[in-house]
Order: sequence, then C-alpha cells, then structure tokens
Amino acid sequence: MEWARRRGGTLIEDDYDGEFRYDREPVGAVQALDPEHVVYVGSASKSLSPALRLGWMVLPEPMVDAVLEIKGRRERWTGVVDQLTFADLITSGAYDRHVRQMRQRYRARRNRLTAALAEHAPHIEPTGIAAGLHAVLRLPPGTEESTVDAAAAQGIALDGLASYRHPDAAPAFDGLVVGYAAPSDHALTPALAALCEILPPRP
Repeated sequence: MEWARRRGGTLIEDDYDGEFRYDREPVGAVQALDPEHVVYVGSASKSLSPALRLGWMVLPEPMVDAVLEIKGRRERWTGVVDQLTFADLITSGAYDRHVRQMRQRYRARRNRLTAALAEHAPHIEPTGIAAGLHAVLRLPPGTEESTVDAAAAQGIALDGLASYRHPDAAPAFDGLVVGYAAPSDHALTPALAALCEILPPRP
C-alpha cells in the first residue's frame, strides 16, 4: 500500500479461493486498507457456478465512470436476471448461508481425500489443501504423464501440473491437480479408491 500511495499506483486484488479457506480464519482484504488504491475483484464461479459468468469489481471512486463507460458496450452480454437474483441472495443473507454450508461440505471432502491418501498412499504428499476446491499431489519424478494416462483409462478426470505450466518453464516437480468438488456424494468414495489405485508406488 505504501508503494501504491507513493507512486500513484493501483493494486488489483483477486480474492481467489477467498470463500473456501478451511484451516484458518479468512484473510482480510487488502482493499480495506486503502479503497482508493485497490481494485478488488471476485466471482461466483466457485461458490455458485462458472456457468453464471458473474463477477464483480470494487473500484476506487475515480475509476467508476470510466469502467462503466467501457462496460456499457458489453452490457448486452450480461444476464440481468442472474445479476438481480444474485443481488437478492446477498441482501437476504442466503448467499452467506450457502457459502458456509458449502465450506463445510468441501472441507469434509478435502478431509476424505487426505485420509484416503494417508491410508493407501502415504508416500504421496498433498499440498494446497488449506483453501479452494483442488489439491496438488506431489508425485515421484518421471511419473506424471503415466499417472495421468492411467487415470484416464480408469475414467478419472484430473490433470498433471504440466497442463498449468508455461511451455518455457522448467518443471519444479511432477504432480497431479485433483478436484474434489465435482463428484457426487455417492461417487466420491469409489473415485478416491480408484485414484489411490493408479498412484505410483513408493520409489
């Protein structure tokens, strides 16, 4: 914030995974420290659905008119009913209740994933489990591609870290990106069992 004030800069704060933090209190927004130097952005893609295409910006006052002018040319692509419904969910408190319920549900799913790994593949280290809807499983070197192929053969939808890496970046380690929000409740247990089956053995 001191840098932004000295230089007349603006910070863009993306509160990614802000609604789904499991092991600690939510982190306060930087935007609250200086609303005139921070653009705070977020979306309902994880809390509700990416299909809604609902997002928001909390803008410094001097930016509002310029952003509205630019957005005006794209307004025909924004669903009015979706926005009004979402606004009603917020003002009625239903959105907060929904997020609290989903946070508990996803925490329980995350815990089932880590418990299955601890029991059946204790050599596989899960990371990134404090927030969000995905975990990264660190794999033994040289096993990522074969593990992704084995998962696909078993009907398990997951990605290797290579899918998220810039083509010019050197791989830091082999790994899998495993989402635990999508499977239905009755499908999660067999999905976790199938996942543990295709993980590479201890080197």
